Amino acid sequence: MNEFIGNMDITAKNCNLFYGDFQALKNINIEIPEKQVTAFIGPSGCGKSTFLKIFNRMNDLVEGCRIEGDFRIGGIDIFDKETDVNLLRKNVGMVFQKPNPFPMSIYDNIAFAPRTFGITKKSELDEIVEKSLRRASIWDEVKDRLRKNALGMSGGQQQRLCIARSLAASPKVLLMDEPTSALDPISTGKIEELMEDLKKDITIVIVTHNMQQATRIADRTAFFLLGELIEYGNTDDIFTSPKDERTERYITGRFG
Repeated sequence: MNEFIGNMDITAKNCNLFYGDFQALKNINIEIPEKQVTAFIGPSGCGKSTFLKIFNRMNDLVEGCRIEGDFRIGGIDIFDKETDVNLLRKNVGMVFQKPNPFPMSIYDNIAFAPRTFGITKKSELDEIVEKSLRRASIWDEVKDRLRKNALGMSGGQQQRLCIARSLAASPKVLLMDEPTSALDPISTGKIEELMEDLKKDITIVIVTHNMQQATRIADRTAFFLLGELIEYGNTDDIFTSPKDERTERYITGRFG
């Protein structure tokens, strides 16, 4: 079993991914620094989400998916046979495009992961639930209805609940696949503020179609096109002086 401790930067070397005969990702090399927000941008179907999901091995569940390359988080080879996938997913949380709260109470949604890891004492669970909801900036909205079903929350609240649920496992990395695309501007703003706060402790990687969002929240930005990583660097540089003509055409809206 490999423990995730120390520096939590993320690297991929010579990454290729295939669905059957179709190559979805082509020779991607990237180093993502810890405790920053890194955004993946690019047109639909260019491989952003597919690449993101490699890092907590979500693609293991996809039939016919084959992955080549070297993938490390905090120096640990995440595909090594010694790597415990459950421990990996505890340390590398995932938030999806569509909020997916469990059909149970708000409290039980947050307590789910800690219980899975063997915490049963009510006082400990209470503390984790409150801390996670506070970190996700939603405690004040839900503290009086923790026993109510999470499905009764608004979309923006459900998404922050899902972030809180990920935080309850104390992850070192948070992968976010278009977490605000289904939300209104106010809810989006709350989640962007939350990311800014969380990156003090957590490495965040976000897939976004919203280029304004990338400029607001991301320290670094990677532009993907047709399964290739075209350009990667500081967000300001990518948006003000891109080196590749294809990046410039995408960010100025001339294609994609």
